[in-house]
Amino acid sequence: MTTAIDTTADIIAPERLRERIEAGESIGLLDVRAPDTAEEWRINGDSIEYLNVPYYELLDGVPESVLADLPEGPLVVVCAKGESSELIVEQLADAGVDAVSLDRGMRGWADLYDYSELAVDTDATVAQYHRPSSGCLGYLVVAGDEAVVVDPLLAFVDTYEQDARALGAELVAAVDTHIHADHISGVRELSARGSEGMLPEPAVARGTTFDPDRTLANGDAIIVGETMIEVLYTPGHTSGMTSLLVDGRVLLTGDGLFVDSVARPDLEDGDDGAPGAARQLYETLQELLELDDDVVIAPAHASDGTPRCADGTYTATLGTVRERLPILEAARETFVDRVLADMPPRPANYETIIDTNLGRADTDRTEALTMELGPNNCAASAGGLEADD
Repeated sequence: MTTAIDTTADIIAPERLRERIEAGESIGLLDVRAPDTAEEWRINGDSIEYLNVPYYELLDGVPESVLADLPEGPLVVVCAKGESSELIVEQLADAGVDAVSLDRGMRGWADLYDYSELAVDTDATVAQYHRPSSGCLGYLVVAGDEAVVVDPLLAFVDTYEQDARALGAELVAAVDTHIHADHISGVRELSARGSEGMLPEPAVARGTTFDPDRTLANGDAIIVGETMIEVLYTPGHTSGMTSLLVDGRVLLTGDGLFVDSVARPDLEDGDDGAPGAARQLYETLQELLELDDDVVIAPAHASDGTPRCADGTYTATLGTVRERLPILEAARETFVDRVLADMPPRPANYETIIDTNLGRADTDRTEALTMELGPNNCAASAGGLEADD
């Protein structure tokens, strides 16, 4: 039997649930979505005891077999939008079980967006945004009274402008490191609001139906206040993948290199193009490995198991990444074989999302949220990359 959760209502806010998970509190989570949906995308944490029972099996009451299997500890019921879970909480109450519903369900969880500043020795403030529901990471670079956002999400364009103002700056530019396959970009919307929208030249060459305010070539510089952001062409994940080196100290790698994995190479040209893209990725990573080991790697994604840096961000020095990923030192064909053999399912709706980011389809922020629900899966799985040559 579960114990009561300390709340005066039958609903818990996503922010509060996240706090409890991050604090390591024991949480029982009853997911009442359909099994295939729950298996694809769910709330994870080391302190969570998880059970999936679809809501339609609980509408006429909670069977004794389910009561016997309920997780220990405070019980949180989760559904897609928060409606079915509220009904199941009532059914559980009738069975003598105290539980709460996650407010707005997984939709509410997808609205979480965390801000953390990197503890790095730069003249600029470099902040990381983290979306717990998908692992998407974005960045705000503020120097003096100017700010630039990197890899912005359409769903959070207001957040970037508000945060820049809170730091005494104006958002002057919005940059995508590549054409994203897992979320709808906010670059065009921010451009329409007055920021300078920027895309790498090779990304535009994929066939965008719109012209960005500025295209970026290898070796270009973006100046924010008195801080220089160097543009480095780093293809492999996509033909247009580009990294941004902030003040020579922080490398925003997009989806090319993560702190615990490397990019998957099949989201632009599919299975046929993946081997060639993987070889290109290998050459790119060899060039990045020539940077100083104390350069901070700041990627565009983190997974549930990604370790955090001491400052709470999903970053790591290049030296640490080397230690975590011995495959980076492998021979090219060994690297290619391991990457191609260790790719998870492609992101949900990735083809539609790519078309939208190329300008071939339109969407609003509500539609974007729906398309983005689920795991991002833009990295090769880390497990198979820890291998010797």
